[in-house]
Amino acid sequence: HLLRELPKTVVVAADLIEKGRVLDNFYIPARYPNSHPAAAPFEHYGPLQSEEAIQYASEIIEFADSQMA
Repeated sequence: HLLRELPKTVVVAADLIEKGRVLDNFYIPARYPNSHPAAAPFEHYGPLQSEEAIQYASEIIEFADSQMA
């Protein structure tokens, strides 16, 4: 994921790296409609997964914003 591509001078907490990995798992399956043979992507993910992904993405965005300030 993109957090690993930041310059070495930017220190990223290990838990944020893990959250980025979780989000990576959603990228391809959610983007391509045929990635889940049994159903459409919107049928594969439930509210808990969605809430977790939104929370993790928000934390990563907050971190990125803090690095640009």
